[in-house]
Amino acid sequence: MKTSFMGWLCLGFSVFFSHISLAQDETYLLDSLVKNELPKNAPGTAIYVTKGNQILYQKAIGKSNIEQDVDLSLDHVFRLGSVSKQFTACAILKLIEEGKLSLQDDIRIYIPDFPKKTKIITIEALLTHTAGVRNYTGLVSFTEELKRKDLSPMALINLFKDEPLEYEPGTDYKYTNSGYILLGYIIEKVTGQTYATYIEETIFKPLGMKHSYFDNPDHVIKGRVSGYSQRNGSYQNTNFLSMTLPYAAGSLASTPIDIQIWYHALYDGKFLKPETLKNAFTSYKLINGRSTGYGYGWEIGNIKGILSVKHVGLINGFYTYVAYLPEEQIAISIFRNSDSPADLDILASKMLAVTLGKPYITHETTLTDAQLETYQGVYTLNNGEQYRIRLEDGRLMYYNLGGTKTRLIPNAKDQFTLGSSLVTLSFNRNQHSKIDNFIMCGTGIASNGYRKDAKITVQNKIPMSLKSLQRYVGRYQFNLGPIFEVLLENNKLYGQVGHDKKELIPFSQHKFFARDLDATLIFQIDSKGRVTGLTKIQNSDMTALKL
Repeated sequence: MKTSFMGWLCLGFSVFFSHISLAQDETYLLDSLVKNELPKNAPGTAIYVTKGNQILYQKAIGKSNIEQDVDLSLDHVFRLGSVSKQFTACAILKLIEEGKLSLQDDIRIYIPDFPKKTKIITIEALLTHTAGVRNYTGLVSFTEELKRKDLSPMALINLFKDEPLEYEPGTDYKYTNSGYILLGYIIEKVTGQTYATYIEETIFKPLGMKHSYFDNPDHVIKGRVSGYSQRNGSYQNTNFLSMTLPYAAGSLASTPIDIQIWYHALYDGKFLKPETLKNAFTSYKLINGRSTGYGYGWEIGNIKGILSVKHVGLINGFYTYVAYLPEEQIAISIFRNSDSPADLDILASKMLAVTLGKPYITHETTLTDAQLETYQGVYTLNNGEQYRIRLEDGRLMYYNLGGTKTRLIPNAKDQFTLGSSLVTLSFNRNQHSKIDNFIMCGTGIASNGYRKDAKITVQNKIPMSLKSLQRYVGRYQFNLGPIFEVLLENNKLYGQVGHDKKELIPFSQHKFFARDLDATLIFQIDSKGRVTGLTKIQNSDMTALKL
């Protein structure tokens, strides 16, 4: 949640799937969710929801190709991005079932020239993102020029193999594409086939996924969708990316309908044994016992307490999301041919809750400032991160140091919703009726926040005349930094860098806090009462002179 103040600063398979209709009011609610949650100007979005082999909901919106004005349909082929990881993981698990691999194998058995690290890196550590291997897409060497080059799997591995581990395997969780590059190469070494061939011959063809591919731009793929990126408020063709680079971490392509065939096959045990799949759908635990929220190729979550396994895919020109409720056999695919930001987890979770007959419904209640103040404090989460809860101008805000603030909306005593998300905080009290901790529940695994013995003071807005506010207006220069502007609009003060603008709330003489960011501004006044500069406090102090 950290934000820099300086960044202020069916078609082909209609025989396979029979269609059943939800109740009319449920269909209307799903349509309303799609309309309200999706970006209004995206090129195209395909949504497909099934229960077993029955279609619950399907919709294709917008264009598969803007230039040729081609409407999008459900049998169009999209890049999957990181949704590909579940296929790589299942291919590894299949080889384990066949006795050709073991979860605890040292990867150097299969990649002898991978440099020896301080600890053994196992196949399981790669599957669960707990190996500590650095993410190659975040390295300085992963340049725009490199993204246009075709690289072999070993050349990819050479990009990161000599980097030191970020942590000892099994002691932490950090999502990284590099682990799945290594897994793809291990598949090739064990099978003697290319990764693309193995996935197509072992998964796609036997399961009848006739419109799923390794996305090779040299091949003619019927129905392949064009990908777009949003720049300067308009959509453009996305930048070229050699599909050899995402490789086993994100180079597959498919249709929403084929993805449902995949989940139906998994449920029927056509690819993996039930006990193997159960392990893949279980959150991995670190050495210290903390759950990571990730299994083997899937994120682990829940919809209204019902297990869900899911994954997001973000790759040049495409944003995809797939979730599956194994206990209910319900699956949802949301594919977009644009990589512009969208919270597809919220949309999918709300839609899945409707199909379960358990829609997310919250009601805001009113608590007094005195009641809200009792929740103030510093809380340490399971992963060691610290968050603060403070009452500011009558609103209870949740944030980490220097980060974005999100309002805690009261639903009942000791029950809050985190902003517009589906995350709830349930506070627990000790024997003296004092707040002791909270349980945070959302669409992922639950987390606890334990209150520290630290004092947090209320920040109340003080009245300030228009004339007094006017004196702070102006342009301020941080040393070797951007111009910071203080603006007065509709009797409110704002701080702005570039297009990023935050409301400033006065809480003491010459002191303001940012409404939605953990940052404080203290204006300097000379002997004649003139504003000469300011100090910005956000993790550290920075001063700026008024121009």
